Amino acid sequence: MGVWLREAGVRLDVVRAYAGEPLPVRLGPRALVVLGGGFLPWEDERAPWLPGVRRLIGQALQDGNPMLGVCLGGQLLAHVAGGTVRARHGEPEFGSTPIRLRAAAHDDPLFGGLPAVTSAIEHHVDAVTELPPGAVWLAESERCRHQAFRVGDAAWGVQFHPEATAERIRCWDRQRLREQGVDPDELYARALTDEPASTAAWNAFTHRFALHVISAGP
Repeated sequence: MGVWLREAGVRLDVVRAYAGEPLPVRLGPRALVVLGGGFLPWEDERAPWLPGVRRLIGQALQDGNPMLGVCLGGQLLAHVAGGTVRARHGEPEFGSTPIRLRAAAHDDPLFGGLPAVTSAIEHHVDAVTELPPGAVWLAESERCRHQAFRVGDAAWGVQFHPEATAERIRCWDRQRLREQGVDPDELYARALTDEPASTAAWNAFTHRFALHVISAGP
């Protein structure tokens, strides 16, 4: 995702909070991108950086700064904005998953004009079960209702990983996948087949977010 954002002209300040790098106290005029992780939005004891991330998300929502939350990042956005996230809800999703756009996505700045169905990499057992008040529901999948949503005019959350490629699946715990009844080699092969179309769509999606960031300006 960083490559795509830079291609579109966005300067990145990357903070690896999970590695102990300090988060800014104030977001200021910057946009915010929050990526994934194996936690729930409130598991501060396991991930002591979460309160700082929630604080920045709250500032983005209050000030109207562009924001994109991916997987845990999307769950954090839903949680901060008043939605509900549940642990181990429904059936897990692993690998390349068809993401279906809803009617509300047709005129959305990021999703509008994308294919009606595009696959994306998934790796989650937790889910957003209730959207924040006033949020716009943008996409769904067979096993997960809330794959994408928008809060206000400038904050988007997605459950899927637009940035992930098939190669990422090779890093997953093969034994754990088998325990879930999933064949890791089949997951990889399907993702590889889906990758050309999915990469084109999510590259365009990310570039649109970058243009939104640039047009918002400091």
